[in-house]
Parts: sequence; C-alpha cells; structure tokens
Amino acid sequence: QVQLVESGGELVQAGGSLRISCAASGRAFSTYIVAWFRQVPGKDRDEFVALLPWSGDTPTYAELVKGRFTISKDKAKNTVYLQMNGLKVEDTGLYFCAAAPVGSADYTRAATYDYWGQGTQVTVSS
Repeated sequence: QVQLVESGGELVQAGGSLRISCAASGRAFSTYIVAWFRQVPGKDRDEFVALLPWSGDTPTYAELVKGRFTISKDKAKNTVYLQMNGLKVEDTGLYFCAAAPVGSADYTRAATYDYWGQGTQVTVSS
C-alpha cells in the first residue's frame, strides 16, 4: 500500500508563487512514477500537471504549466514537490498527487494511477 498526503495549498494572488508538497509512505518508490493532477471547478480530477519518475530526473509537464511549474523530489524525505510560479487564476483547483508503478503506457492519464492523496486546494485570486 501507498499513502500520499498533500499539503501547502492556499490562497495566492495572480503572479505569485506557491510550493505544494506530497508526502509518501508505504512501499518503496524506486519503481514508481509520481505525478500531480488537478481538478478545476466543475470538472473531474483528471487534468495532468506534471510527473517525475522516482528513480529518474526527467520530468514531464503539461503545456499549460511548462516554464512556470517545477516538479521535484526529496528522496530522504519521501516527498514530491510542485513549485508553481507565475500563477494564473485558471490554475485554481484541487491539486492531487498520484503514484503508479512503472510499466504503464500513458502516465498523463489519471486512470493510470493506483494511489491518490486527498488533495490540497490552490486558489489564485485576480
């Protein structure tokens, strides 16, 4: 079993920055992909944001956040971060971290992921 707990979401002004965290516990993550998804108002929890292999250093970003967001990890703390700069009102949403074992075809799809946190709310005001 894998447990994921997000934190750090808050209200921030447009143009500002915020870092949210995902603390992982349970089984070892050496063969896992960890990702951030978001749920915007009125939609499902399936908007891909970014992903990072636990054993690798090559991230993948959604076009909407490329150049503004950075995903990173601290293996010693078993924590994944999402640094968000240049926030826009349309970045508002409930941000989830998710984990899936290596071997699936498309890691930008929410359905690929077996484990999810409870989400942390990010609200960007104009």
